[in-house]
Amino acid sequence: MKHPIYFLLPLLTLFAVSVQAQQATDLKRTDHGALYKILTSNPGEKAKQNDVITFNFIQTTDKDSVLYSTYKTGKPVQAQIQPSQNVGDLMEVFPLLAAKDSALVKVPTDSIFKGHEEARPPFFPKGSFLTFILKIEKVQSLNDAIAEKKAEAQKLKDNESAAAASYLATNKINATTTASGLKYVIKQPSVKHKPVAGDTLLVNYTGRILNGKVFDSSIEADAKSAGLTQPGRKYEPISVVVGQGQVIPGWDEGLLLLNEGSKAVFIIPSTLAYGEKGAGQDIPPYSTLIFDIELVKVKPGKQAPVKKTGVMNPAKKRVYKKTPVSKKKN
Repeated sequence: MKHPIYFLLPLLTLFAVSVQAQQATDLKRTDHGALYKILTSNPGEKAKQNDVITFNFIQTTDKDSVLYSTYKTGKPVQAQIQPSQNVGDLMEVFPLLAAKDSALVKVPTDSIFKGHEEARPPFFPKGSFLTFILKIEKVQSLNDAIAEKKAEAQKLKDNESAAAASYLATNKINATTTASGLKYVIKQPSVKHKPVAGDTLLVNYTGRILNGKVFDSSIEADAKSAGLTQPGRKYEPISVVVGQGQVIPGWDEGLLLLNEGSKAVFIIPSTLAYGEKGAGQDIPPYSTLIFDIELVKVKPGKQAPVKKTGVMNPAKKRVYKKTPVSKKKN
């Protein structure tokens, strides 16, 4: 059975075509040259400067090809109303709309690509338009939007902590917790060399989120088992200079706890990973990450020279060599 989104796409295209059919008349022009028509108008206060709007939109070409749709992604976008800077920012149209209003806006591509024609794609010939069919879902004051954002963030943080605790309990994981909140379990100890900051490490890993979804792996068998597609990926240990910020903080801290040849599991809270932003579609905001880690090899790096204090190490006997004194020539 096809995913519902595949049925939605033709409907979106039909909707865009039906709206485009209404555009031949009654189009108005903004000061910057965009053409627009308000399709539905509802009672309520219009968006004003500094307000935050949440809106959905469909973006099409003159030939009704859908380029982008927030209905497809399932994520409406937000914008703060500011003075318009260019024809494509839509800031001349947003203040004309209230919550639940919809509009059609046609932005001339000649204005968009003015001064850099080389960037113009073939589906936007000269004289064409980039069309937006948009609907305002919500209008908020800046203070209300900030308060809502903070409340949502706190809820996600609370959910993350509860989900991580449940994961540990369900899987009966008895982890050691560091001061930063990193949790780890040594699965295969080793007495080989332990790295220090600046060393280059070769590391094999598989990363997943709490629901078990694998988002990355350097191990081919793990990637295939998870159905992970990584075109062009070389399945081999990755090279990391530890303690230099090349990786997420949870890795920088955790790798320094291991020895060459050891294997471990890292349970990394979002504060030591990708935080409130997440990473792409695979790692949502405020996600605790689970990594199966193998520290394959430690390559010592150049360490900072030890500052001389004038105190001899009692464990070592210093050897002095006599240096012959050259005779001064007359």
